[in-house]
Amino acid sequence: MSSTQTAPSSTGVQASPGLWLAFVILVGLNLRPFLTSSGTLARQVAEGLNMPLSSLAWLTLLPMMVMGLGAFCMPSLRRVLALRHVLITSLLLLCLGCVLRWFVPNGASLIATALICGLGVSLLQAGMPGLIKEQFPRHIAQVTGVYSATLMGGGALGAQITPWVSSLTDSWRIALAFWALPISVALWIAWKVVPREAPGANLSPPSLSLLARPRTWTLIVCFGLINGGYASLVTWLATFYQDRGWTAEASGSLVAVLSVAQAIAAFGLPTLAAKNKDRRMWVWLALACQFVGFLAFAYIPDMAPYLWAIIIGIGLGGCFSLLLLVALDHFPDAARAGTLSALMQGGGFPIAALFPMISVQLREISNGFQAGWMLHAAMAVLVAIMAWSFQPSQYANKMRRDDAP
Repeated sequence: MSSTQTAPSSTGVQASPGLWLAFVILVGLNLRPFLTSSGTLARQVAEGLNMPLSSLAWLTLLPMMVMGLGAFCMPSLRRVLALRHVLITSLLLLCLGCVLRWFVPNGASLIATALICGLGVSLLQAGMPGLIKEQFPRHIAQVTGVYSATLMGGGALGAQITPWVSSLTDSWRIALAFWALPISVALWIAWKVVPREAPGANLSPPSLSLLARPRTWTLIVCFGLINGGYASLVTWLATFYQDRGWTAEASGSLVAVLSVAQAIAAFGLPTLAAKNKDRRMWVWLALACQFVGFLAFAYIPDMAPYLWAIIIGIGLGGCFSLLLLVALDHFPDAARAGTLSALMQGGGFPIAALFPMISVQLREISNGFQAGWMLHAAMAVLVAIMAWSFQPSQYANKMRRDDAP
């Protein structure tokens, strides 16, 4: 895999495509463990901090809200701060949030660490799609798939390793703080790879003009509804099966299987879709997997839970990376494509953040998660209908106002 260009690193030497790819992989791996790790230890955390279980929804809701706000702010930040400063500061915030989890005395402080982590993640994931298009212009679909796959794979590692570290150390606090270690490695790579540049280099276009286009809002709603399913599952799937008698380790393994399936689909579907500019067939396939998986969790959760996790993981991972790709497809240049992708995430993540809270409220009303799973199945149908408009031949027309001088 090669790129048509490389950028000088902080040492003054041009960073190779291999180093950039390593950076993309390491960043992706570190964006989700802070979410999945707390979900697998939900009961221990709630008991240790004397929190009601429903309060743990804030550990997902607030970070995802911040992810959205950060994505909206990214184009403006790039006008006053160099990309290197933004990325390194973001990784430092993510690392700090994880370290502080070792010392949390109460629920409010734990939620505050989630907020800090969410702020760091928000700027990282807002900047990555545009960076990928800039550094790998001839391999956008493949590298977007790699990035999405590592993002989902990091979620799998968080779900699988955290209960094991908790059992080994007899401390859920240490288990949650453990994830500062791989973030430190990503920080070191960023220091080596990301070039020094003046603030405002490769400026993105103003966001307001893109927000005036209905297509931007279609992408925002689709992205938000799809990631709402992920947010609910990463927060409550382990608890759902623990309510059915599973241990924390077993339910964590189930979340890990789901995340591995996400990672495979996040890489595989964009790679398959790269052969055709019309991505809709693959989007519909991924949405069909989500629909089947959520209905299975709602009605036959005990029949084949690992199979349901794989099916729904394929749907979630495939949709995430395909929607990133669809957003990037709307413009030929990295600056505008990256801004559109950032706006899609900026508006989408706050929508997604609401669903864990909605799911737990439905659980309290109906005495189970079935209604929440059915809601997400319905959202998959809605997004499938909206995705009909993602016709490549119409992209230029849909965004024409932004092409005007």
